Amino acid sequence: MQCLRAEHLVSTETTPRQRQWRPQIYRKCTDKAWLFLFFLFWAGLVFIMGYSVAAGATGRLLFGYDSFGNVCGKKNSPVEGAPLSGQDMTLKKYVFFMNSCNLEVKDVRFSSTILCVSSCPEEQLNTLEEVQLFANTTGSFLCVYSLNSFNYTQNPNADSLCPRLPVPPSKSFPLFNRCIPQTPECYSLFASVLINDVDALHRILSGIMSGRDTILGLCVLAFALSLAMMFTFRFITTLLVHIFIALIVLGLLFVCGVLWWLYYDYTNDLSTELDTERENMKCLLGFAVVSTVITAVLLVLIFVLRKRIKLTVELLRVTNKAISNSPFLLFQPLWTFTILIFFWVSWVAVLLSLGTAGAAQVIEGGQVEYKPLSGIRYMWWYHLIGLIWTSEFILACQQMTIAGAVVTCYFNRNKNDPPDRPILSSLSILFCYHQGTVVKGSFLITVVRMPRAVLMYIYNTLKEKQHGAWSSCVSRCCYCCFRCLDKCLCHFNQNAYTTTAINGTDFCTSAKDALKLLSKNSSHFTSVNCFGDFVIFLGKVLVVCFTVFGGLMAFNYHRVLQVWAIPLLLVAFFAYLVAHSFLSMFETVLDALFLCFAVDLETNDGTSEKPYFMDQEFLSFIKRINKLNNARAQRDKNSLTNEEGTELASVR
Repeated sequence: MQCLRAEHLVSTETTPRQRQWRPQIYRKCTDKAWLFLFFLFWAGLVFIMGYSVAAGATGRLLFGYDSFGNVCGKKNSPVEGAPLSGQDMTLKKYVFFMNSCNLEVKDVRFSSTILCVSSCPEEQLNTLEEVQLFANTTGSFLCVYSLNSFNYTQNPNADSLCPRLPVPPSKSFPLFNRCIPQTPECYSLFASVLINDVDALHRILSGIMSGRDTILGLCVLAFALSLAMMFTFRFITTLLVHIFIALIVLGLLFVCGVLWWLYYDYTNDLSTELDTERENMKCLLGFAVVSTVITAVLLVLIFVLRKRIKLTVELLRVTNKAISNSPFLLFQPLWTFTILIFFWVSWVAVLLSLGTAGAAQVIEGGQVEYKPLSGIRYMWWYHLIGLIWTSEFILACQQMTIAGAVVTCYFNRNKNDPPDRPILSSLSILFCYHQGTVVKGSFLITVVRMPRAVLMYIYNTLKEKQHGAWSSCVSRCCYCCFRCLDKCLCHFNQNAYTTTAINGTDFCTSAKDALKLLSKNSSHFTSVNCFGDFVIFLGKVLVVCFTVFGGLMAFNYHRVLQVWAIPLLLVAFFAYLVAHSFLSMFETVLDALFLCFAVDLETNDGTSEKPYFMDQEFLSFIKRINKLNNARAQRDKNSLTNEEGTELASVR
């Protein structure tokens, strides 16, 4: 009978009826085509992973290799046509250049013969007899492998098969495991050729690998700071908020001061000759300018919004009460962080393998060079899209899971008997019904962020080629516009995910319904919700500030042979993502609560027939906000009336 009555009502309607909100009543699989598209995309990523494993050789980048195709410190396979390849270099871990004082690069390869040796000569060797004595004493052979150490002084071709005399003293350095000459004249020539003429991608990757211990330590620091910030927000008080804001101000000012001091130190350093040092100096200037602008903007916002601190503390307490109904929400970011770490490590491993993918070719003298394979750069772009899309998908799954748990607890009539395992219930609903929705939302973020990467690349290219300032300004403005669009789209997606968790609709329908509902009820909570999100954003800024400061202090000790600007950017990006993974839980709970409240107002009126789902504490908080907003509106109205009266009096 109910189905017949519903059919009759539909047939008698002459105008389309607005879709009704049905919290957690109806479910169906949403955006299935997008889920299929994501599977196809990941099939391409799996192909790239397999290709990088088959064609790449990360060991060549990490450990270095000789002129005959042997990776130092490893057991090698022979290359056809190269008789000196395929040797066991397990005990020969260091790369030695036979002509390190006159090193040149011709056709993207070094003119000097390169060998793998067991140790670097720490003292200058002036004659072949001293080279022979060094080989017999240390077991480190500095002549070509085919020449026995007993024949160093007897072979007529020893001048071409042994290093050019005198052999300067050298010392092993963790970058590439190279034997770096220590005499000033040889060192400057060697370093300028070795660093400046190496491909930019390889230089960046080598900088990452040479500073991997520092990067790992900074990542652990970012993780610890994010955990501390999460528990600070969990047990927030007014005093803690004031201390927290004071730390933000001091941290921003301190980081800005350190950046400008380091830039001044670089500009006054007369030994700044290498490309790496100049790149680090330029990046320092960019960091300093950007951090100064951000600091100024944040300080102005903190000063303007300082009077809303008390309301923000109450808002965070309401959020914490919602979290207390499902306390395991605090551990949800840990799972997300673990999955992201696993994915990022895999992504970097594939990137390193792609960066060393090349086909071995035998040239004159039985030496081996590696020719880059065609299509590698296209794979890099595809791999970059995979990084952004998959990372956003993982974060979107966390947002949907948290929103689903909040929705389950909010739309529960018996507040004294909370639902069992709301997180597991939310996860099961996500994986059974709404994976396509989070795929679509994360794809929209990727579509916005890829042009940002392209525009930044264009901006840097135009700056290097010294094109007009107008072109650089246009590309920079477009980049800023895409960044603003990215921020708006993230908030847009969050509301769409929460609406999907409530109503079970697809992404576009959910986004449209959420936009209509929030625009209708924006007067209730827009201002205080924005300030709450702003305080949570300040927490992320604090994590990034302290992590970047630690990175500046650590990387500055290896400023010569390391492009540390890129690793520092990666550390800052990682710190922000980790802080976002942890603290975005509070943003998600906050936004989900207010959307649930708007749905509650839409479907109920507070009477005995239709009572509200919200508890009394949340209802009293909303009433206080409305009271403050009404008082402010009345004050503005009275001020406007007084101004109009003054104008009329002056006219008379």
